[in-house]
Amino acid sequence: MDVAQKVAVVTGGGAGIGAALSRAMAEAGSRVVIADLNAGKAEAVADEINASHDGCAVAEGGDVADEGVLQRIVDRAESEFGPVDIFFANAGTTAGLGLDTPDDLWDIALEVNVMAHVRAARLLVPRWIERGGGYFVSTASAAGLLTQIGSATYSVSKHAAVGFAEWLSVTYGDQGVKVSCLCPMGVETELLRSGFETDQPGASVAASAVTGAGAVLQPADVAVQVLAAVEQEKFLILPHPEVLDFYRNKGSDYDRWISGMRRYQRHLLSDS
Repeated sequence: MDVAQKVAVVTGGGAGIGAALSRAMAEAGSRVVIADLNAGKAEAVADEINASHDGCAVAEGGDVADEGVLQRIVDRAESEFGPVDIFFANAGTTAGLGLDTPDDLWDIALEVNVMAHVRAARLLVPRWIERGGGYFVSTASAAGLLTQIGSATYSVSKHAAVGFAEWLSVTYGDQGVKVSCLCPMGVETELLRSGFETDQPGASVAASAVTGAGAVLQPADVAVQVLAAVEQEKFLILPHPEVLDFYRNKGSDYDRWISGMRRYQRHLLSDS
């Protein structure tokens, strides 16, 4: 898919990867609805884009795990710009950590990291099939292919996000629905720096597991890779190419991989 002159929705677009994707889509000549739980941040990114590309961006605030909010966002896109061509399911949360995580935080993790994707697809896929095509880009994580030391909620919800993206591609790919799944390790975002870095037990280990595993990339660099992958219609987007080696090692000898992850966890705990 050529990303130029398209209509896109970016959730979690008020900062980090989402803001970078919004800017990159506008630079490509597309029009963007920027959605974020923090309406002020979404509006700030839209204003910044419109200062250079007048009329290319609008902002919507709200919880994108809410089906009514998603409907409003899609309706806004259609009324302002036309039918949605690309949906970036990018909003995410690091809510919860270990076994003592209460159910309400598990609910938040699963709602934002998984069910928001399901509800968006439920809304858009029938329209895309009728129109002959559309593109769904899921922001998951390398944790969805590997694991997240220190956070059960993040590991489980990101695995589920990858699984849903896979299923969506297999099920609807022959009907014109394209799917990509973004699985980075560390990216310089508020989610990384403030999400895991709290005073909760285990949070510092979770953050160190990400920052110590490889380079921490800039969101703008990740956005460039995402748009290039969309144009090539690649399913798996790995800004950290070493993740593919880790994933292959995991699949070739699961027990050895788990032993290695335990070793890495012991190292992180000894340094904390």
